[in-house]
Formats: sequence, structure tokens, C-alpha cells
Amino acid sequence: MSSSTLQAKSTTQMIQPKSKSWPIEKIIIGSVLIISLIFFVLFLVAPLSAILSQLFVNNTLSEHTGISALFEYLKSPSILRSLWNSIWVSIVVTMIVIPLAFTFAYALTRSYLRFKGIYRSIALLPLLAPSLLSAISIIYWFGNQGAAKAFWNALGFSSIYGAPGIILAEIFAIFPHVLMILVTALTLADQRLYEAADTLGTSKFRKFITITLPSVKYGLVSAGMVSFTLVITDFGIPKIVGGNFDVLATDLFRMIIGQQNFQQGAAVALLLLIPALLTFTVEHHVRKKQISTLSARSVRFSPKKNMKFDLAMNAYVIVISCLMLAMLLMAVYASFVSFWPYNLKLSLLNYESALFGSGLGKTLLNSLTLALGTTVIGTALVFLNGYMLEKTKGFNKIKLAIRLMATLPVAIPGLVLGLGYIFFFNSPSNPFNFLYHSMLILILCTVVHFYTTSHMTMTSTLKSIDWEFEAVSQSLKVPFYKTMWRVTLPISLPTLLDISRYFFINAMTTISAVIFLYSPETELAAVAILNLDDAGDVGGATAMAVMITGVSLVVISIYYFIELWIKRSTHRWANH
Repeated sequence: MSSSTLQAKSTTQMIQPKSKSWPIEKIIIGSVLIISLIFFVLFLVAPLSAILSQLFVNNTLSEHTGISALFEYLKSPSILRSLWNSIWVSIVVTMIVIPLAFTFAYALTRSYLRFKGIYRSIALLPLLAPSLLSAISIIYWFGNQGAAKAFWNALGFSSIYGAPGIILAEIFAIFPHVLMILVTALTLADQRLYEAADTLGTSKFRKFITITLPSVKYGLVSAGMVSFTLVITDFGIPKIVGGNFDVLATDLFRMIIGQQNFQQGAAVALLLLIPALLTFTVEHHVRKKQISTLSARSVRFSPKKNMKFDLAMNAYVIVISCLMLAMLLMAVYASFVSFWPYNLKLSLLNYESALFGSGLGKTLLNSLTLALGTTVIGTALVFLNGYMLEKTKGFNKIKLAIRLMATLPVAIPGLVLGLGYIFFFNSPSNPFNFLYHSMLILILCTVVHFYTTSHMTMTSTLKSIDWEFEAVSQSLKVPFYKTMWRVTLPISLPTLLDISRYFFINAMTTISAVIFLYSPETELAAVAILNLDDAGDVGGATAMAVMITGVSLVVISIYYFIELWIKRSTHRWANH
């Protein structure tokens, strides 16, 4: 064998192992992505599959299984009635709340108003409270012993309980969600289009029809889809003020908790999932068609003074803000009333009843534990996943699977997700059965439930950060995790604060995703509201709802000061 052959063979042996070995960074990235994929499979895909599998389980209450069981239940008049009730109530609420929120958003963005920030903050207050609060407030206003029952009767309604009460309470609960979408849509306007229309002598109405509406049509569709989905999947408000008016969400709760009919519960869960998936599909399709309304040459819209228009908008905004405050303040006032409506003396009896008399003081601590755990785990998971998806290379198939599963939770009602956790984690053969009825499973379920919005927010921020940071780091042989920690994390800090606040507030106020999962030791404050109301202690339920809102307000204030500190620190860093 010649020396050149030996040299070539030796060179091949030296090179071959290197070509097959993976750098440590690639191993870390691959491991994190695989762990993330396993997380979504365990806590999202598997629970949903468990719901479907329940249709094929033999049930003593029915001789049907599988798809035939689903169609058999669809023939039930009660199920069809609940389905129809859910659909038409959701449509009515959407048709009412969209014009109301659009006008409010139009006033904030297209009129010359003072104190816009205050008005907007008041309109967003329902986000800090459980949806149950609006239902309880409406009962105090228009219930059988309500302060304005005569006014409600004068409008032609015999009772607040049933569809009228659900619709009215849902309008207040859904309003801020729709408002945020429409304010964002109306803010993205090009001043030049309106100036060109003014030059051509176009009337205000024609400008509204030909410029404003086309520019916000995608926002309107998104807002409508969000409103419909939130209403049709809501459980708390129909439970409090629905009376004998059945909807799918309350049917699902009754079948699982009351009747222990898991097969029929699975069928109803699938019915509840279909409208949510349809609205998600439509909204996703619309978003793909949406084109940018602003270019590099665009001029930010600045409203001009118009006394008559501004006065009209100001009056409308004040009326809506007063109605929002009336809902919140009625609950606050009623929580201090000794015994409504017979003893209106202000006292702490309701708070003592909720915290000590009913032994529910620990539920508030449980809710804080849930909110803090969800905030820490959820924020860390969102950032880590977002970074791996947007700032690393390779593993495209795994990344595609994670992206698909990360966008799925937004289309899954909380009740359906919680029900899936029962079927999957309650199985004795499941090695993860130890999680059932623990605080950890409540935290993980809540993280998954509210994951999508945070994920989309994080990935949008990471996409806006130039890839040059990673390119320079690679050229300097700096590990990716050091770049992530020293560069990407500080830049993303404002977004991470928004995400952590979103997780905390939603975890404090959620009920649908955890209603099936809590135990006596992990009962939450929002769940305690339902239990107190069922026990006839409406005052205690109101006090608990007000305390949740108070905690949320305190946390929002803390976040406000943290953001101020970060802005000042960033400003000083930029000046240096």
C-alpha cells in the first residue's frame, strides 16, 4: 500500500467522526425543542385525544359508541336546544358589542378628546375581574330584588334571568376584548389618504365608507370571531344568571359533575369545540389575506378638532365609561352591604363570611399561587420556545409541529381542555396520574389555555430583532445561550413583562379551564364564587369577586412602576 493511500485513509478517518458528531449547541437546541414537543403532546394533544376516545367507551347509559353515539346525542331535543341557544346568544352579543366597541374605539382614535387614557383604562377594567362579576352586578341592578328592577321591567323584560341577563352580562365582559382589537385596527391609518380625500372635496360619510371601513375590515372580522368564540364557550355567566336557559357550556358541566355521563360530556365537548375551531379558521384565513396598511412613507393619523363631532364622541365615551363603572362599583358597594336589600348598613360581614365563615380564605392564596406559577412557567416557556423557533437553525420538522400546536390552544374552549385533562390524567394507567388534583396540573392547564396569544406576541417581537446579533455571535464563536441571555433577553424585556402580566391576570380570573380539575385543597377564588353563589351566599360571592379584582389592580400597578423603571434604565443606557 502506497504512502499516499495510507495518508488518504488516515485523513478520511480523521474527518469522518467530525462529520457525524454534533456540536454541543445543536444538541442543546434539539433537546429543548424535543422537550417542548413532548410538553405539547402531553398537555394538549393527549387530553384532546382522550376526549375523542370517550365516545368509544361502553356506557351503561347508552348502547351506542363511537360516531354513532355522537349522532345519537345530536338527536336529543335538549342538546339541540342548548346548541341553538348558545349560537343565537353568541350572535346577538356579537352584533351588539361590535358597534358599541367600534364607536368607542373610533372616539379614542379619530376624535380630539382629553383624558383618552383614563377612558380607555375604565373600559378595560372588566379584564381585571372574573366574568362572574358582571353577572353578579347585573343581578344587584336588575334581579328580583335589584336596585333598578322597575326600569328593567319597563323595558319589557319580566326577569333578568335567562337569555336577557346572559346577553347583558356578556356585553360588559366581552367589550374590552373587542375594544383592544378595534383600537389597534383604527390606529393603523395613513393621514395622506384623508388629506387627498379632503382635497377632492369628499364628504365625511364617504371617507368613512371608502377609507376607514376598508382599512379596518380585517380587524372587524377578528373582533367578531373573538366575541363569538368567547361567548359560546363562556361558562361562568350562564351559570350565575342563566336560570333555566341552557347552553352547551352549562350542559357540559352538568353532565360531567352532576350525571357522571362522560360519553355524553365528550359529545357535548366536541360540539363546543366545532364553533371555536370554525371561528379560529375564519380568523386565521382573514389574517393571511390582511395586507399592510402602513408603508415607510405613511403619515400617522392625527385627528383634527371638530367641536360638534368631538362633543358627540365625548358624550358617548362618558356614557359607556359610566356604565362600566356602574357595573364595577355596584359589586364593590354590594360587597360591603350587610344583607341586601334588607340591611344596607356597610360592614365587612360578607368578607368575613367568604374568608372565615366559609373557610375560603385559602382559595385566594391558591389563586395567587396559580397566577404566580402560571406567570413564571408560562413566560419562561414562551420566551424559550420563541427563541428556539425564531433565532436558531435546523430541526425544521420539529419546529413546524411546535408552531402548529402553539397556535391550537386559542381555538380550544377552557371547559373542553379541562375535560380532556380529566380523561387523560385521571386514568390509573397513566404514569402522570400523580399530577391529577395537584396545583401543578392547574398551572400547566392554565399555561396551555392562554399560551397562543403570548406565543404570537413573543415571536412577533423576536422577528423584529435583527439576525445580525446571532450572526456576529456565531462568527465570534460565542454560544447561542450567552447571546440569548445578554442580548435578546434584555431587548425583549418589555414584551416579556406584557406576557407575564397577561398570564397573571388571566390565571387570577379564569374558571372554565380549571373547574373540573381542582380539589378541596386547591380550590380557587374564582371557583369559590360559583360555590358561594350555589350555596345562596351572594354577598360572599360578591366579596370574593371584588377581592380578585383588587388583587389584579394591585398587580397592574406594580407592573406599571416596573415598566417605568425599565424605561428609565433603558434611557440611561441609550444615552451612555
